[in-house]
Amino acid sequence: MYEIVEKRVLAPNISLFKVKAPRIALKRKPGNFVVVRIDERGERIPLTIAGADIKEGTITIVTQEVGRTTKQMVAMEPGDAFQDVVGPLGKATHIENYGTAVTVSGGYGVAAVVPIAEAFKAAGSYVISIIGARNKELVILEEDIQAVSHEVHISTNDGSYGQKGLVTDVLKHIIEGERKVGFVIAVGPTPMMRAVSELTRPYAIKTMVSLNSIMVDGTGMCGSCRVTVGGQSRFVCVDGPEFDGHEVDFDEMVKRQKMYLDEEKRALEEYLHG
Repeated sequence: MYEIVEKRVLAPNISLFKVKAPRIALKRKPGNFVVVRIDERGERIPLTIAGADIKEGTITIVTQEVGRTTKQMVAMEPGDAFQDVVGPLGKATHIENYGTAVTVSGGYGVAAVVPIAEAFKAAGSYVISIIGARNKELVILEEDIQAVSHEVHISTNDGSYGQKGLVTDVLKHIIEGERKVGFVIAVGPTPMMRAVSELTRPYAIKTMVSLNSIMVDGTGMCGSCRVTVGGQSRFVCVDGPEFDGHEVDFDEMVKRQKMYLDEEKRALEEYLHG
């Protein structure tokens, strides 16, 4: 069993958990994820490792309430425990000094970006982080990303916090500024990652995106996270979760994301109404 030692509600339907998992904490790297199972009959939920404390023996995960299992998960409290936490899984983010590295995150994707930004900063890169959200209430982990970045820019769709507009508006301004951007990584909603990739394409800026949102079993056996990258089939959970955004077939990715919508809706209805 993996005990929850801390829980924080970051925004409506988004919660952060610190979980006792010393072996995972020792070996995790930026970009890795874990598969969490609440109980013996629970489904497998892949979640990015948002941080780790080797001394405490804990890892940090962030989850958004979407379906039945995540609804059960956000209802858990310190002292409760997950049946299984398996990891670290996936290929770690390639870290080097790119001169200037820009992280772009939307929604709760910022949780995955924090350890990546931290690693780029430690490698000597000048780190600029962009956070996007629909409104101020949904901006999460701002202090965490501030601590590991040289600059932080926030955009909200309604202008209630930071700059009004999209993350791509901010990114375009940075790219066309004085600093030469050597690398961009985007984590968040698929339309956002696609837009970032299309923006950086004409500038020939190396751009990685995390496709973790379509993972299911996390081991490559179910095939649900198969995507086409550079004309070749890849499995997000074992070949990724990060891929070259200029080579990802986003049309196929969108179709993959819709595969289990009916089943997820039915499971949630059964959980809520019996």
